[in-house]
Amino acid sequence: MEIILKQDVANLGYKDDIVKVKDGYGRNYLLPQHLAVIATPSAKKQLEEELRQRAHKLAKIKADAEAQAATLKDVTLSIAVKVGEKNQVYGSVGAAQIAEALAAKGFEIDRKIISVPSVKTLGQHVATVRFHKEVSVEVPFEVIAEQAAAAE
Repeated sequence: MEIILKQDVANLGYKDDIVKVKDGYGRNYLLPQHLAVIATPSAKKQLEEELRQRAHKLAKIKADAEAQAATLKDVTLSIAVKVGEKNQVYGSVGAAQIAEALAAKGFEIDRKIISVPSVKTLGQHVATVRFHKEVSVEVPFEVIAEQAAAAE
């Protein structure tokens, strides 16, 4: 039986793949669970048209993401944090602080697309901003003590 997957199915394929499966698996599991549809000639034509239209939209989304990434390419941030004795940072610097620092420089970036390793020390670090699954940019930032920031 040839089917078109409507969702990703582990060990079988990804959404919109056309795959061959045993009749029982398709009829008793994939079709009732709405994970797939039978790959009739009309369903294949419809899938082709949807993929063609989606490719055009995805190309535009990727181009927009690349343009945003280009604006962040040369940005460096400085984040002031509270520190205790021996320069021990209270808490840690996360995506929310990076998003706030970017907003202060005029870049409105959602914190959900920013990934930062756990930063609990002063010094130079790097955050990754993922605009698209194929487009990301690394933003260097420096964590400094609040007292030093006030003196500057």
